[in-house]
This record gives sequence, C-alpha cells and structure tokens, in this order.
Amino acid sequence: MDRDFLIDLFADFGPVTIRRMFSGYGISADGTNFALALRAGLYFRADEQTIPQFEAEGSAPFQYQTRAKTVTVNSYWQLPARLFDDSEELAEWARAALAAAQRAALRKRPKARKAVKMKVSGKAAGKRPAKRKATGARKAPRK
Repeated sequence: MDRDFLIDLFADFGPVTIRRMFSGYGISADGTNFALALRAGLYFRADEQTIPQFEAEGSAPFQYQTRAKTVTVNSYWQLPARLFDDSEELAEWARAALAAAQRAALRKRPKARKAVKMKVSGKAAGKRPAKRKATGARKAPRK
C-alpha cells in the first residue's frame, strides 16, 4: 500500500495524516494514531468495545515474529478485506478505530499528583539570606 492509495481509501472518513512507521505507515486523525498500514495488511485500533466486531468478521490481531517467539498486539486488528471495496463502511470502521484510540489515550494520561508542601527558606520566605563566613585570607579592616 502506498501513500496515495491510503489517502484515497480514507477519503470518505476525512483528512488523515500518514507517516512512515516500521515497515509501512501510521495513520492518524486529529493527532491520534488509529491505524497501521503494513506489508501484512491494514490494521485498525481496537478495544473491548470494537474487538467483537473484528472477531465476527474472522479478523485476527496484529502479530509479528521475533527470533524467540510470536508477539500478538491485541490493540490492532486486521481490517476485513471486504471493506476495501466499501469506502462508506470503511469510514465507519475508521471512526470506531479512532474512538478506540482516543479511549486508550484517556486511560494512559497520568493521574493528578497530590500537592506536596515544600519548606520554603531564604528569599522565597521573605527573609534575608544568612551571611556566609569568609574563608581563606582576611580583608584588611576599614579605617
């Protein structure tokens, strides 16, 4: 899949940003990555709400091989091949994938930390800093 093909494919969905990633492209909208176009196919972001839809179509999650094992990435599932011929339904799936990616981003946001009281000293506390003792040679007294 090349960049022009992907732009045409997502025309009914709306504008997308396509960036080189791994052995293919990352596809995002509104700054959120929701799809991967790799040699093995097109994968959409999925979560507990959308995975049943992929399973019903007989799709599988993204997998890749390392030297030691096969790694399964359950957050990206292969787009059913029939959707390449139905741009309107593909746009619906893309909107669902974007929503799944946005939900995942919300879960990843760091929780607010409790405010920590800090002891403030010196100028910040409104006090003058303590004078430092001189070291080394002494100055001659003033007359």
